[in-house]
Amino acid sequence: MAYTTSLRPYTLKRLEEIGQADIIVGIPCYNNEKTIAHVIQMVTHGLDRYYRNYRNLIFIADGGSTDDTREVAKEFQIKPWQEKLISIYRGIGGKGSALRSVFEAACKLKVKACVVVDADLRSITSDWVFNLIDPILEKGYDFVSPIYKRHKYDGTITNNIVYNLTRALYGQRIPQPSGGDFALNQKVAQFYIQQDVWETDVARFGIDIWMTTNAIIQGFKLCQANLGVKIHDVKDPSKQLGPMFRQVLWVLFSLMEQHESYWKIIRGSQPVEILGEIEERQPEEISVNLNSLIYKFKIGFQQFSSLWKEIFSDEVFAEVEKASKETPENFRLPVETWVKILYELAATFHAWPTNRFKIVELVTPLYYGRIADFVIETADMNSDQAEMVIEQQADIFEKNKDYLIKVWEEKSKIPEDRSSDWHLYD
Repeated sequence: MAYTTSLRPYTLKRLEEIGQADIIVGIPCYNNEKTIAHVIQMVTHGLDRYYRNYRNLIFIADGGSTDDTREVAKEFQIKPWQEKLISIYRGIGGKGSALRSVFEAACKLKVKACVVVDADLRSITSDWVFNLIDPILEKGYDFVSPIYKRHKYDGTITNNIVYNLTRALYGQRIPQPSGGDFALNQKVAQFYIQQDVWETDVARFGIDIWMTTNAIIQGFKLCQANLGVKIHDVKDPSKQLGPMFRQVLWVLFSLMEQHESYWKIIRGSQPVEILGEIEERQPEEISVNLNSLIYKFKIGFQQFSSLWKEIFSDEVFAEVEKASKETPENFRLPVETWVKILYELAATFHAWPTNRFKIVELVTPLYYGRIADFVIETADMNSDQAEMVIEQQADIFEKNKDYLIKVWEEKSKIPEDRSSDWHLYD
């Protein structure tokens, strides 16, 4: 069922009673009873400290939590001069519908600044509120992306895939294009809610990436807010990130399809201004099961190598095959190979319009292999040193963009009925 609005009647009525606001802070949530109070506390303190003379609304966009998230949010006492609204959004499940409800509320209230922060944050401080809002209210920016200090093994999908592709494709150096904490003005919110995306899998699985990509393509004025350390419910890439990898890659490739005429002419990249001071802290340690990553890669090779040989060039397949025979001590799947894997995979996705999700699903073991290589390379580095490795690999993606164009055009010539071969893997 398609919804013309994600706001329920009682929410619309409450917004009408509020009438107008200067700032809205949206908190999308689902089963976050353990962290939601802390997030609200930091938001209300930040608004009180920096924006007490503005009309503020804290908007809890809940996805139908089955724990006590809404009850905890309702009971938490904010400042008397602030408003709080707790809403269960309408629409398909996922963060996209939650954000749609926040943006709709922002437009109805004609706000000057709209901020969104994740509900599972444990490191948020009141300064986050200022660092996200100030560029919108005082410096004329349209969209503010977060920049975090993260442990080297936190955000492996962002660091090894999303940042690389976003930078190479669209020419902006935004290390956290899928960050869950951001700010925008009413103009951008209005643009977003008018797009035909909210009932799609892009909204379900990759709305943050979609927003950043569209902010770049539409020419909105962008900056990054320094938010310092991000501590949230992290996941071990060897155990929990396979489904996210598939979802994120599907969204990235779908956006490449939509914006082909834009990214094909982009060469090089530009830095994006970083604003805001934050207290220096060190991220929490994250342990990764290296042997599990390598094992999953090797099992994947055993299962799917004949398929990979069909998708990838001889050069890439030879490197993958070589990696499959290495001991854990000598394992390598270098970034130069990873660049070509992703570029050739994107071209395959483009050329074969059927079975697309299956294509992405069956290469998940290659992601495990790449992360294993990254873990080995950065084992003796601190997170700052690992950041330099991430920047270096993003540069390699950028410098090899002509290879993407080449394979994209070559695979476009493959007859469409070739995709019928994929029924063997259904």
